[in-house]
Amino acid sequence: MNAERHEDLAALAALDLLTPAEQAEFTTALAHHPELATLSASLQSTAAELAHTADATEPPAELKIRLLKTITIRASSAPAPVAQAPNSALSPFPTWIGYATAACFACLAAYFAQAYFTESALSSALRDQQSLVDLSLRSANNQLAAERLITQRELADIAKRASDSAALVATLESRLAETKQQLFSQGTLADYKIATLASLLGNSPQALAVAVWNPSSQEGILTVQKLPALAADKDYQLWVVDPQYSIPVDGGVFKVDPTTGEGRLIFHPNRPVQTAAKFAVSLERKGGVPKAEGPMVLIGP
Repeated sequence: MNAERHEDLAALAALDLLTPAEQAEFTTALAHHPELATLSASLQSTAAELAHTADATEPPAELKIRLLKTITIRASSAPAPVAQAPNSALSPFPTWIGYATAACFACLAAYFAQAYFTESALSSALRDQQSLVDLSLRSANNQLAAERLITQRELADIAKRASDSAALVATLESRLAETKQQLFSQGTLADYKIATLASLLGNSPQALAVAVWNPSSQEGILTVQKLPALAADKDYQLWVVDPQYSIPVDGGVFKVDPTTGEGRLIFHPNRPVQTAAKFAVSLERKGGVPKAEGPMVLIGP
């Protein structure tokens, strides 16, 4: 929409000064732009009010002198047409007043039109700004809700892992107590070495094991918890670290329950062990190896 052109047409329409072509153009514009109709009605109302409030205007003093002089001249030369002289002399006066009034109406129309479109543009900008603010606020609220939900889930997961760890420790302590009781019935408990093996697995940090070693009988019991299930071609292998040997002593291979990760091994090292300094468990190929090749998954003093 050519706002400036339509403002001019609306101002001229308020003064009834449109040509036929301009009237046709203005009628078409009114049909397509409702806001132009509102502006036109406002300008017509303003023009009507202005016409009723205009003050009477005194003609210029020199006009009277010019009229009297004209009358005197024409009276001396042609008495009959004297009566028409005032009409011809006075004709410029109403014409001048009409153009002045039209100019005033045009200025007022342009002013009100400019004010109308400026106010309309400002209102539209304010609405757009408010929409952006509302959108940003909704986005921030959604982000806070998502972060709150993630935090709640993380806390619940931490609490569950803590609960699982506590239950695992309780289970190991119970089994350790049972093992101690069994060993106590077989001999002097002070002669046994009891070691706890911690996990080295990043994907199973809760894995634990307890090894009980009887040096007099060269026999031990290994109990494990939370170890990952193995592929068919893999075994866990126990190692006993004795300082008298350059490499750890083979304690045997075992598997775990694929659901619970629990396992139990009664082991007899393949060589005599004088001092069981440490115990370790590695992941090896099925059947075991004479020397550790795979990664260590459990180790303890």
